Amino acid sequence: MIEITLRAMRFHGLVGILPHERTNPQPIEIDLRVRVADGDGVVDYRELQAIAAAVMNGGHIDFLEEIGKQVVEGAFAHSTRIRSARAAVRKPHVALGGPLDYVEVVVERSADE
Repeated sequence: MIEITLRAMRFHGLVGILPHERTNPQPIEIDLRVRVADGDGVVDYRELQAIAAAVMNGGHIDFLEEIGKQVVEGAFAHSTRIRSARAAVRKPHVALGGPLDYVEVVVERSADE
């Protein structure tokens, strides 16, 4: 098994359910890890980055969970060699009334699911 990780891909996007989050882009970080079975062909990490970028550039998204889900689904669509995919989506600028580095949502799926 081969593991490919893209860590801390950075984007600006319209993410959230509050009125200002629908009009003001904010920073979002995404980690994507895929486990790849042996076989023919290449799982191109440039394409994996492009999948995440397409999700972030596709317009407003209400929830971090939806970003993670779309990135994971896109990874599986990229190659049948991918056996599992994990996307961690972070939003660093969240006002929760106290110190906070970021909020993170993780979506993980295996090919068997």
